[in-house]
Amino acid sequence: MASVNKVIHASYNDDDLLMKAVKTLRSKKVHINEAFTPFPVHGLDKAMGIPHTRLAINAFLYGCVGLAFGTSMINYIMIQDWPQNIGGKPSFSFLENLPSFVPVMFELTIFFAAHLMCITFFLRSRLWPFKKAENPNPKTTDDLFLLEVDTSNQDLDTLADLLEQTGATQIELIQKEANH
Repeated sequence: MASVNKVIHASYNDDDLLMKAVKTLRSKKVHINEAFTPFPVHGLDKAMGIPHTRLAINAFLYGCVGLAFGTSMINYIMIQDWPQNIGGKPSFSFLENLPSFVPVMFELTIFFAAHLMCITFFLRSRLWPFKKAENPNPKTTDDLFLLEVDTSNQDLDTLADLLEQTGATQIELIQKEANH
């Protein structure tokens, strides 16, 4: 069943105003659902209280998987399955030929890390193919900064006044359906 909750969309013309507004709202214990910006605003995630991501750990693990795959693949192909004498260097053992195998292992490390990180990002962000865009205002891809503020525990008039004091150029009350 879908319930309706109310949110306020506050628009800002400048990223500095947005940062000041976020800090002011957080100091007043106002919950900010989301921020929509045309470019990355450095420090916004910290100001909003968003915890650090673990994507870097995933990237390292994906790189390790790629390195293990590359090492085992090159060992199987060049040492066990079909050893060749290339340039007078016979393939008797993996360690003797390790310097010539490093480029392949490096490339597979990067390949696995990059591709698996893309897949992880899309899954984590819930960006499915043919998904309808969730951007509330198309101008946030051009020159508008927008905050989506939760109104569940706030007085609407007080919250609107607070947003005006922070420099919001436009304040809209939006009815948003929340699926449970």
